[in-house]
Amino acid sequence: QVQLVESGGGLVQAGGSLRLSCAASGRTFSAYVMGWFRQAPGKEREFVAAIIWSAGNTFYGDSVKGRFTISRNMAKNTMYLQMNSLKAEDTAVYYCVADRKRFSMGASYEYWGQGTQVTVSS
Repeated sequence: QVQLVESGGGLVQAGGSLRLSCAASGRTFSAYVMGWFRQAPGKEREFVAAIIWSAGNTFYGDSVKGRFTISRNMAKNTMYLQMNSLKAEDTAVYYCVADRKRFSMGASYEYWGQGTQVTVSS
């Protein structure tokens, strides 16, 4: 079983920054891709960013391009999301995801974390 544990969420003012982390653990964990989704109250889950674990290729949702950066530390099995120039509309629960086989911008990933709340005050 794979566990994904997010950390780093919190309250920040608009224009500020936060860095989320996602630590992956579990026997023989081997992800093809890891990423982030978010869900605001009353809205569907939205693709934020993803990284191909071995190659490092990155993908971003349109709403975060140029402001968010995804990265990973392969030795620590940890992924990060650096969020800059935060806006009130970035307020959501952010979920770490992983899949052993394929990348998708849809919410079809095998593994999901519990989520971490990010609140941006305007």
